[in-house]
Amino acid sequence: MGYSRAIVKGDWCFVSGVTGYDYSTMTIPDDPAEQARNCFRTIFRVLDEAGFAPEDIVRVQYTVIDAGLVDQIIPALGEAFGEIRPAATMIVAGLIKPEMKIEIEVTAFRG
Repeated sequence: MGYSRAIVKGDWCFVSGVTGYDYSTMTIPDDPAEQARNCFRTIFRVLDEAGFAPEDIVRVQYTVIDAGLVDQIIPALGEAFGEIRPAATMIVAGLIKPEMKIEIEVTAFRG
């Protein structure tokens, strides 16, 4: 499937949906909070490579496979964002592989 992990257009960076894999080992933890932490590790690395910082994130979309997982992932979201307060949407939907419990997509602006 052809896609880009991220696209930079001027002062904008659009990061594709990231799932909870540790891409260095291609493993994925069962714990949804650890999956969320892996998502943010990947997102923050990609943003850094593109010349953006976590503080530049203005929009985030979370997709979780079950609303019952939200309470488990909230601590990981707070750890990642701290004082950053992007506009956010959370959707409950299926993901393409059964081991995936969360996918996170962000948009950053540095203007």
